[in-house]
Amino acid sequence: MNKVTNYISEAFEELKSNVTWPTWEEVQKLTIVVAVFSVIFALVTWGIDTAFGKMLTVFFNWIKG
Repeated sequence: MNKVTNYISEAFEELKSNVTWPTWEEVQKLTIVVAVFSVIFALVTWGIDTAFGKMLTVFFNWIKG
């Protein structure tokens, strides 16, 4: 149990003293960038899915004859 406590204590000390944290302004800007790219990626994925769905519908209607 002492090893676990020591590990957690050292991990928190590492986070406090050796990690370079971004400024609040950087966090806000990067959050906006991530949100915008997430929306763009979702729209592209939706568009591709819709296109493939329509192509499959056309293909199966063509096969049914």
